[in-house]
Amino acid sequence: MVSTPACSYNKTDQKPKVNSMTPAGSLSGSYYEKSSFTDSQGKYWIPLKPAAASIGYRMKDDTSSGGYAKIGYTDVMYMLHPDSTHVFSLGQKITLPDAPVRRNGQIYITPTALSKLLQTEVGWNPSTGEINVASPSDRKDNGNTGTSSGTNSGTTEQPKSLHIQSLSAADSSELVAYAKKFLGVPYEFGAGPYEETKRFDCSSFTRHVFKKFGVDLPRLAKDQDNQGRRVSRSELEVGDLIFFTVPGRFESDAVPGHVGIYIGDGKFIHTWGDPGVQISDLDSGYWSNVTLHMQRVL
Repeated sequence: MVSTPACSYNKTDQKPKVNSMTPAGSLSGSYYEKSSFTDSQGKYWIPLKPAAASIGYRMKDDTSSGGYAKIGYTDVMYMLHPDSTHVFSLGQKITLPDAPVRRNGQIYITPTALSKLLQTEVGWNPSTGEINVASPSDRKDNGNTGTSSGTNSGTTEQPKSLHIQSLSAADSSELVAYAKKFLGVPYEFGAGPYEETKRFDCSSFTRHVFKKFGVDLPRLAKDQDNQGRRVSRSELEVGDLIFFTVPGRFESDAVPGHVGIYIGDGKFIHTWGDPGVQISDLDSGYWSNVTLHMQRVL
């Protein structure tokens, strides 16, 4: 896999760009970093958390307890450890040019390593502190960016059939009723098992619901997206999974960052932010603009 390149800024008067929006409506993009530092070898380092936040991603740091630092939208998409060049990026294990480090309680990363981790372009200007992390959707599949067509395109992989018996209409209604029992359960990015945490993120919620009905979905939305078969909006049935793009991406993007369950009447159940597990409209509002595709796993 080849990542898109990082690059430094030459102009000190370049204005930050705004290139993403969250479901809450907050804009994010370029920012000015005051906590950067340059090491004895001349390498420039920036805190990882605000860099991820600049394109609308969350970060959860469980490394102090032996876990990973996890980055993503409503679902984990990247995982890493300080002092290790081996990371997980969009489901693949890759090697960074520089290992992230811990400094003053934060995880720091070089812009070139951040570029490879997120598979996007990163710009920086040490003299002004300006950082610009391009949304992954800004990548173009050509020789200039070096983007590999196989690194971020879920559409190149044929969905895998689960080979299970279809649910009856009564069973589908039971699935919806079961999912609704969790309305209001708090959302937590990178949540552990519900039995232990009493919390969900988007893909752990769908996994928990479907497990009740004998379907063992993978943990992450990106991997759940490769189960079952594609269906169109007109074919959508109760119990189908709906996948969404992440901030700053468009409907043609192939990597899902959010997933929910269709419950009928143009609505789906999912978890994000407050109040946690909730029901939203599929055909209007924010989510209608970032729908990626639908998948039948039942």
